[in-house]
Amino acid sequence: MSASSRGALPAITEADEAARDLGVAVFSALAHAKDPGLTAILDALASGVADDAERSGSRDSAEAEEAGDVDRVDWAEIVEIGLGEGPGRDYWRHLMATYTPNFPGSNTIVEESWLEGRAKGQSEGKAEGKAEDILHILEVRGIEVSDSVRERVADCTDLDVLGTWLDRSLSVTHAEELFGEE
Repeated sequence: MSASSRGALPAITEADEAARDLGVAVFSALAHAKDPGLTAILDALASGVADDAERSGSRDSAEAEEAGDVDRVDWAEIVEIGLGEGPGRDYWRHLMATYTPNFPGSNTIVEESWLEGRAKGQSEGKAEGKAEDILHILEVRGIEVSDSVRERVADCTDLDVLGTWLDRSLSVTHAEELFGEE
């Protein structure tokens, strides 16, 4: 255990020590949430959670539940909630994404950032598809598209604006007319 401690609860900064008793390691992290050395504590805890996941992979989930075990998802969520808003929580989310790549699907708070990233990717894909459709329609209609128009359409990520441009692409006589009065 490290020399830094709050009362009887030391800061646990060694991964093997965190893995031996995740409950104590979690409470240590929460007790030391304002310490400058929090990242070292969270690093050890994340490694401990990952080690626990590997060890418990062979245990039947019903068997673990029957024994009253708290699993890594529960520990991760307890830590995240306990850290509150701020850089500690952000760092913990980063660690969980790194150490537990199969985390999505557990419906925990940690999953939020994964879901946000996925939604953003889907939205970007929709925008890219609409932009391609606009340019394709103009091309099929024989309307010349300058590089600046092509770039503006391709760079747009606002689905509502792209929808307006898509509608206009069906009737404009010059590509620049896409951008009319918005």
